[in-house]
Amino acid sequence: MTDPLVTHALDGFPAAAIRFVRALERNREQIGKDHDLSPSDLRALFWIAEVGSVTPKDVALHMQMTTGGITAIANRLVEAGLLQRVAHPNDRRSLYLELSPAGHETMRVIHTDFRGMIADSTSRLTPAELQAFETALDIVAAEVNARARR
Repeated sequence: MTDPLVTHALDGFPAAAIRFVRALERNREQIGKDHDLSPSDLRALFWIAEVGSVTPKDVALHMQMTTGGITAIANRLVEAGLLQRVAHPNDRRSLYLELSPAGHETMRVIHTDFRGMIADSTSRLTPAELQAFETALDIVAAEVNARARR
C-alpha cells in the first residue's frame, strides 16, 4: 500500500509572504522579457542603477558570482547599450560599471511602470494601511536579512 501524497503548504503570514514574493518574481520575469534581459542581467542592472557606479568585483560580491560571470553579464549589458565601462581614476587596471544614457532611460521606464503597478495593486488600501504595510515589510525584511547573515 502506498502512502498518501504528503504536501508541505504554509499558511497564515508565511503563506501570504510567499505569495507576495512570487508575485514580485513574476513581475520581475516579465520586466526581463519586456526588455530582453536575463534574470541575472536584470538583477545586475538594478543594483548598478541603485548604487550608480561600481566595480565588477563589487557586483560579483553582491550577486555571489565569479568575476568571470559578471564580465559576461557586463559584456551583454554594454552590447545592449545599457551599461558603460568607465576608467577608474586612480587605478588604470580597474574600471567602473555605470548606466549609459539608454540604461538610465530604461530604468526610468521600468521604475515608472513598477510604481504604477504597485499603486494600482494597493489602491484598495487606505493611506494608513499602506503606511502600516510599508512599516511591516521593512521590519520583516530587516529581521529576515539579519537571520540570513548568521
